[in-house]
Amino acid sequence: MSTQMIIRIDDEVKNRLNRLARGEGKTTSEMVRGLIEEHIKERDIGAYIDDLWGRIGRKLKSKGVTPAAIDKAIKSARKK
Repeated sequence: MSTQMIIRIDDEVKNRLNRLARGEGKTTSEMVRGLIEEHIKERDIGAYIDDLWGRIGRKLKSKGVTPAAIDKAIKSARKK
């Protein structure tokens, strides 16, 4: 579900954004949504870590590493 947000920006910034959006074949709303999504993506460390764990898990699974082997490696590393 989409929701509306009202923001205030300087007239010159709005005009420049409009020109950039037209140059990319987008609406200003599409540009703003994309910029906000990218900003959040770059700064949301939790989502980054979740993605990293997902990639690590898939890589380990593809190499045949089992959960038991991971537990064993963790216990071994903690003893050191």
